[in-house]
Amino acid sequence: MQGMMDGMAGMMWGMGLVWLLILILLVLGVAALVKYLLGGKR
Repeated sequence: MQGMMDGMAGMMWGMGLVWLLILILLVLGVAALVKYLLGGKR
């Protein structure tokens, strides 16, 4: 039982880290796109 609980916690941590990375990449991508669009119009 303990091993299963540890495995589940590890998977949850892994998923959380993956989602965090995806969120950071999305924010950076949007920021770069906005900068590019604003810079291109000037």
